[in-house]
Amino acid sequence: VQLVESGGGLVQPGGSLRLSCIHSGFSLDYYDIGWFRQAPGKEREGVSCVSSEGGSINYVESVKGRFTISRDNARNTLYLQMNSLKDADKAVYYCAARRSYGTSCPTRPYEYDYWGQGTQVTVSS
Repeated sequence: VQLVESGGGLVQPGGSLRLSCIHSGFSLDYYDIGWFRQAPGKEREGVSCVSSEGGSINYVESVKGRFTISRDNARNTLYLQMNSLKDADKAVYYCAARRSYGTSCPTRPYEYDYWGQGTQVTVSS
């Protein structure tokens, strides 16, 4: 299993970024996959996830209405479209996957087994 994130960068408050995660070594028919982030001095937290076969999508409250998770199965790529970015969104963003249990995907980081190396998102004027 391999996950490689890209798309991070510096953006002004109110701006947008789209993160990408190219994954290999597993099928999304059987794996949940999601985005997580870790700000300096804080614990890693879930942002959004999509369950195997796309059956359910979850967002943490702080990003609802601003972030959109999607995936392109043909390209083995997971995306996170981030709009209306705030200072509080500054963090390293990670893509992670886990074997699905056939339930709604969790946003708790400890439930995921496979992680990418992360991509930095900085929101600053």
